[in-house]
Amino acid sequence: MTSSAILEELWTIIEDRAAHPVEGSYTTHILTHRKGVDKALEKVGEESVEFIIAIKNKEPKAIASEAADLLFHTLIALKAAGVDPSAVYAELESRRKP
Repeated sequence: MTSSAILEELWTIIEDRAAHPVEGSYTTHILTHRKGVDKALEKVGEESVEFIIAIKNKEPKAIASEAADLLFHTLIALKAAGVDPSAVYAELESRRKP
């Protein structure tokens, strides 16, 4: 599976959990938490710190794992904020220099 395909698949799952909450689903738990978007933001903050620590400790496996957690929770936060990742991709594309 390509890197863009896995991000698309994760987004599809996140959208599905938002539209059709599943009891016991971690994604549903974050999206429906009583704290609202703040819960997703807490997770982004937590995962950011863990990612930084993994890099500082020069632990390649932990770096990849924490980066994955950070990307996943960032996608959940985007959903909680009502922003589609395509807006992020378009912004990144607009920053490319020809």
